[in-house]
Amino acid sequence: MPLAALFGFAWFLLGSCLFAQTVQPVISEYGAKADGMFTLTNGTLTPMVVVMEPKSFSITPDGQGVFRLLDAGIHVELSAMSARLEPGQSYYVFYKAHADKLPAWFTVYSTFSFLRHEPGMDVRIMLPHTVYLYQKKPLAKEEINVASATWDSGTKKIVCDVENRGFSLIRVQEVRITGTHASESTAGFPLLPAGRRHLELSWSEKQPPEMLQLRFEHFTLKEPLVPRGK
Repeated sequence: MPLAALFGFAWFLLGSCLFAQTVQPVISEYGAKADGMFTLTNGTLTPMVVVMEPKSFSITPDGQGVFRLLDAGIHVELSAMSARLEPGQSYYVFYKAHADKLPAWFTVYSTFSFLRHEPGMDVRIMLPHTVYLYQKKPLAKEEINVASATWDSGTKKIVCDVENRGFSLIRVQEVRITGTHASESTAGFPLLPAGRRHLELSWSEKQPPEMLQLRFEHFTLKEPLVPRGK
């Protein structure tokens, strides 16, 4: 086989492996205690080993997770810490979790690796299952602040900052931008206690957008968009 074809075939195999493992669901939400499960699936043609590790995390304003060892006040019990998956096999991991103080959150990272390590092909894929444990009292609408909601006609972007000024966990379920004759929406995101999220959202319509809407479980915030420079 020519070298170029061999190289392309190797990348084809690597690409197939990178996208053939799954963890479902990606996110689960509970009240004070968690009693749940997630599914590991090996969609490759070779056996794999999976190692599970719970981790705590924080979220930067631009939405990036910063992971660390599991906080001492969060207690997670997994039915297994590792598993071997044959080609096409799915494996169920059960867990229980509680925290000394609510709200709390953590991620169980599942690291997939090949059973046999070939030279130059030591590929490991880390996939998350994230758990949120909510406080009993929901966050009040007044504790959410949307600052500097602006529309930049030059970059075609909506820019704003969303702040959680309380000590409770809440999730933005949907972000919707509306104009005179159109609307566009994007997925939501968690707002950790005292957390802030910086948003830069694209708008594809010719007419400028007029309103930014953030939908939460029990209320919706609406912010008029101000053209940048005014």
